[in-house]
Amino acid sequence: MLQTKTNATTELLLLLMLATLWGASYTFIRIGVATIPPITLIAARTLIAGGVLFAIIRWRGLSLPKEPAIWRRFFIQACLNSVLPFTLIAWAERTVDAGLATILNSTTPIFTFLLAAVLLRNERVTAYKLFGIAIGLAGICFIIGFDALNGVGRQLPAQLAVVVASACYAGAALFGRNFKGLDPMMPAVGSLLCGAVILIPVSLVVDQPWTLTPSTASILALLALAILSTALAFSIYFRLIQTLGSIGTTAQAYLRVPIGVAIGVVFLGEPLTQTAGIGLVCVIIGVMAMTMTPRRKAASG
Repeated sequence: MLQTKTNATTELLLLLMLATLWGASYTFIRIGVATIPPITLIAARTLIAGGVLFAIIRWRGLSLPKEPAIWRRFFIQACLNSVLPFTLIAWAERTVDAGLATILNSTTPIFTFLLAAVLLRNERVTAYKLFGIAIGLAGICFIIGFDALNGVGRQLPAQLAVVVASACYAGAALFGRNFKGLDPMMPAVGSLLCGAVILIPVSLVVDQPWTLTPSTASILALLALAILSTALAFSIYFRLIQTLGSIGTTAQAYLRVPIGVAIGVVFLGEPLTQTAGIGLVCVIIGVMAMTMTPRRKAASG
């Protein structure tokens, strides 16, 4: 019994660590883009994280798949899960606070349901899910709407970019179903390496990184983003999938948002406006309604 409690405590601590690592990623990005252009920052993030995860799977005695069809899927997954959303968020955080980006990016479950219901038609529409969609989208509108009312606000395009990134993550979650049968870490490694292959040439042409003079803080933030919030976070995530299951692991989403906002407030001195606070509450309630209710029904069946 004592051993069981110890194991459960370990897994819960890892869950909290995962939420913290992913919540902190928005602050690392905010610091990184201060002196490193978004494309170069994300190119380095995917290359470093992909390299670390590749070393881990080799240490585990595994090899990357060789089938061209799988690598084509890795490239598609890379576009949906890293190239587009990582770059959009990094570009947005040149003007948008890390805490606000955290809130807006937490709407991925809502977009996942909408895409599954509209495109795949394999999601049952229930009153709880409709409530989750409505209040979650209301949270987005509450945050973004005030910029729109003031004309095209300075942050409006950047805020919309984070919302588009959330939709990309939703597409990646649905496309990820094509990797059944593979070790769960393989899509992460393959897509990150593919993301680096896509972004590095763009970075060389657009940013000419050899001409940049990034600050020490930005370099350290990049390393923390790649090693801690990407490589280590993915390793913890895949462990929790095995121990807590996919349902238990999704609990980090509820923790990540307030943690990410708090990190931005404490370490970057970002203000949490009343509008953002109300939007935060709406989004958390919406995501919980979207993700928790169906599982209870499934469990009872």
